[in-house]
Amino acid sequence: MTDSNPSLYEQLGGEAAVNAAVDIFYRKVLSDHRINRFFDNTDIEKQAAKQKSFLTMAFGGPNNYNGADMRQAHAHLVIKLGLDDSHFDAVMEHLSGTLEELNVPQNLIDQVAAIAESTRHDVLNR
Repeated sequence: MTDSNPSLYEQLGGEAAVNAAVDIFYRKVLSDHRINRFFDNTDIEKQAAKQKSFLTMAFGGPNNYNGADMRQAHAHLVIKLGLDDSHFDAVMEHLSGTLEELNVPQNLIDQVAAIAESTRHDVLNR
């Protein structure tokens, strides 16, 4: 018997789609002068792996995420580097742009954006 309500993770295309999106997303982020400084001391391969695991879990796929919560993971960026709404907005821009580049339907992009937006207050330590 198949599930009549596939998860967002499944609708996006599963592991291969999340992996492709995260790889494209970080390429965009690292070339953006508005936000790339936040990744200066980051092992981007480890970061991408954590992001893939987090998004898989957030989108209803297998939960293998064992990283810090959003508030804890970003607190030092808020305190030391002034991470703020403008930076979060730039990340959201790249997330949407990545999904558009991958020809993800707008209704799924909207769902992904809503999930990402729901982390704003924790990421910005409010």
